[in-house]
Amino acid sequence: PFTDCVLTITADNGKEFAYHKEVSKELSCDYYFADPYCSWQRGLNENTNGLLRQYWPKSTDFKLVRNEDVRVNLIQLNNRPRKKIFFKTPLQMMAGHITALVA
Repeated sequence: PFTDCVLTITADNGKEFAYHKEVSKELSCDYYFADPYCSWQRGLNENTNGLLRQYWPKSTDFKLVRNEDVRVNLIQLNNRPRKKIFFKTPLQMMAGHITALVA
C-alpha cells in the first residue's frame, strides 16, 4: 500500500537493515546506504533525531522511559507541522495517503 509514496530509502550501515533487499523489493523502491560519518546523507533521519532529543537527551536510559510517555511524545511529533511538507503534519500526510487508498 505504500509503494506510491516511498521512492527511495537511505539507511545507515547497521545490522537492523539486513533485510534491505526484501524491503526494497516489497516497496518497489531503490535502497541506498549512507557513507559512514556522513549524516547529511540522511537529512530527514538526523532532523527527526534532533526532534526526539527535545524529549529524550542523549544520556537517556530508555529502560526507564514509560511506554505512555513514548506514545504521548510520538503523538506530539506526528502532529507537528513540517516545513518540508508545506507545513502539514506527518499525521495529515498519512491520513491523506490512506484516504486515497480507500477511495
